[in-house]
Amino acid sequence: MGFLLAREGMFTCLLVMAFCCTLPGLAGADEYDHRYAIGDPLILWVNKVGPYNNPQETYNYHTLPFCRPSEDKPKHKWGGLGEVLEGNELINSQIDFRFRMDVQKKLICSTTLDEKMVKKFKNAVKHHYWYELFIDDLPIWGFVGEFVTPEKGEKGAEDQVFIYTHRKFDINYDGEQVIQVNLTSENPVPLVAGSTVDFVYTVKWEPTDIKFSKRFERYLDYNFFEHQIHWFSIFNSFMMVIFLTGLVSMILMRTLRNDYAKYAREEDDIETLERDVSEESGWKLVHGDVFRPAQHLTLLSAVIGTGAQLAVLVFFVILTAIVGMLWAGRGTIVTAFIVCYALTSFIAGYVSGGYHARNDGGNWIKCMVITGCLFPGCCFVIAFTLNTIAIFYHSLAAVPFGTMVVVFLIWSLVSLPLVLFGTVIGRNWSGVPDNPCRVKTIPRPIPEKKWYLTPTVVSTLGGLLPFGSIFIEMYFIFTSFWNYKVYYVYGFMLLVFIILIIVTICVTIVGTYFLLNAENYHWQWTAFFSGASTAAYVYLYSIYYFAFKTKMTGFFQTCFYFGYTAMFCLGLGIMCGAIGFLGSSVFVRRIYRNIKCD
Repeated sequence: MGFLLAREGMFTCLLVMAFCCTLPGLAGADEYDHRYAIGDPLILWVNKVGPYNNPQETYNYHTLPFCRPSEDKPKHKWGGLGEVLEGNELINSQIDFRFRMDVQKKLICSTTLDEKMVKKFKNAVKHHYWYELFIDDLPIWGFVGEFVTPEKGEKGAEDQVFIYTHRKFDINYDGEQVIQVNLTSENPVPLVAGSTVDFVYTVKWEPTDIKFSKRFERYLDYNFFEHQIHWFSIFNSFMMVIFLTGLVSMILMRTLRNDYAKYAREEDDIETLERDVSEESGWKLVHGDVFRPAQHLTLLSAVIGTGAQLAVLVFFVILTAIVGMLWAGRGTIVTAFIVCYALTSFIAGYVSGGYHARNDGGNWIKCMVITGCLFPGCCFVIAFTLNTIAIFYHSLAAVPFGTMVVVFLIWSLVSLPLVLFGTVIGRNWSGVPDNPCRVKTIPRPIPEKKWYLTPTVVSTLGGLLPFGSIFIEMYFIFTSFWNYKVYYVYGFMLLVFIILIIVTICVTIVGTYFLLNAENYHWQWTAFFSGASTAAYVYLYSIYYFAFKTKMTGFFQTCFYFGYTAMFCLGLGIMCGAIGFLGSSVFVRRIYRNIKCD
C-alpha cells in the first residue's frame, strides 16, 4: 500500500508541475522569454485552415497549395496536451522576420497553378476558408481569397474567384517585446489554370504604448460579453434564487412545523389522538420505507460520486481560470480540465463508496470500477466516434495516437488509483448506516396519484428553473465556443454556477417533498433525474442554437457539434443530478429526524 501511495504521489506531483508550466499567467516565460534585440529572428508559425462557418472542420495549413518550406521536414512546435486535443499543429513557415526591421514586398514563392491547384483554391474560397498564423504566440487570421457573384440577369456569367497574394503585416512593439500583429490580405488575383502567381509579404514595425501584460486584451469582445443583457441575466437569476429559497423556507418549513407539532404533543386525550391518527397522511406515513436502498444502488452511487467530483472540478477550473487567465494560452483550459479531473477523482470514490456502504451495498469493487469508468467511458465512446470521422476527413481534429496514450496513462495511473483510494476511505469513514428511521421488512404499497405527482413528471419539470437560471449564460458559452469568441468573463460563470447549485437544490427539494406527500418513497432516482433534466433542456436549446444561430453545414461539423454538446450535457446532467440528490438527501434526513419512528 505504501508503494502505491508513493507512486500515486509521484504522478500527482508530475501532473501538477506539468500543469503549472502550461499556465502563462501563473508561471514565468515558457520556451521563449518574449524579448528580442533589434534584428533577432521571429518565427512565423502556420497552423491550420478550414471553412469559417465550421469551426471544428480544420485541416493542415499545407492542405492548400500555399508556399511550402524548403526543408523536407520543417520544424514543428508541439504544445501541451490541451493544444494537441484542440487540433493545433504549428509549422515553421521559414519566412524571414526580423525584430523591428521592415520588409518591403519580399517574394515568398512563385507558383504556377495547375487544374488541381485551381480547384482546391476555388473550393476553399467559395467555402470562406480562413487560416491561422502565430507570431510570438499571438494569433493572426486571414481569408484565402474572395469571389464575386454575377448580378441577376447576366447570362452565361460565372462566379469570379480571386486569391490574395500579398500579406501585409503591421507589427507593434514596446521596447523589446512584440505587442500586436495585424494582417491585411491584398492584391486579389484571379484563379486561372496555367498562370503564375507571386506570393509576397510586407512587414512594417511601429512602436506602441500598450504594455506586454495587456497585449491579449485586443482579442476580447467587451461589448459582447459585458453587454447590459449579461448583467441583467445575472440579476434576474439572483432574484430567482431569492424567490426560490424564500418559497422553500416559507411553505415547506411552515408545513413541517405544523407536522412536528402533532408529534410533539404528549398530553393529548384519546379522542384527539385518534383523530390525528386517522388524519395521518403524506410524507409521515412512509417513514418506514423512505430510507430503503434505491433500485440499482451501485449505479446510483457511481453517478452521485461522479457528479460530486464534477461539481468540485468545475469550481476549481473556474477559479484557476480567474486567477491564471487561462484564456490567453492555447489549450490551457482543456489541460486544466484533464489534470483537475484526474486529481479530483478521490472525491468521486469517497462519495460513491460512502453512500454505497451506508445502504448495505454488496459488491463495492463493482461500484468503484463503475465510478472510475462511467463518465470517462461515455466520453471515450463519443470521442472515438468523432475521431474516426476526423481521420476519414484527414482533419487536424483527429487526435494523434500518442496523445491518446498520454490521456489513457493519466486516467489509469492517476484517476483510477485515486478512485480506489477514495472508495476505501469513504467506506471506512462514512460508510456506517445512520438513518433516522428503521426500514420496515415489508415495503408499503404506493397508492395511485394524479399524473402531475408521478416521478416522471416531477423529474421532467425539475430542470426547467435551473435551465432558466443559466439560459443566457449558455448563449455566451455556446457563442464563444462555436463562433470564435474568446470567453474571459469567468467571474460571471462562477456566479451562474453558484446560482445553478442553489436553484437545483431548491427545486429538487420541492419535488421530493411533493413526491413523499404523495406517499411515494422512491425519491432517490427522482431527485437525481429532477436535477439531471436540466441537461436535457440545454441539449434541446443546442438544437435551436445550431439551426438559428450558426451557419454550420456538412456531416463533419454536424457530428462534432452534437457530439461535443452530448459530452457537455452528459457531464452537466450527472453534476446537476448529484447536486439535487445530495440536497434532497440532507432535506429528507432532516425532516425525519424530528418525528417518532416506529
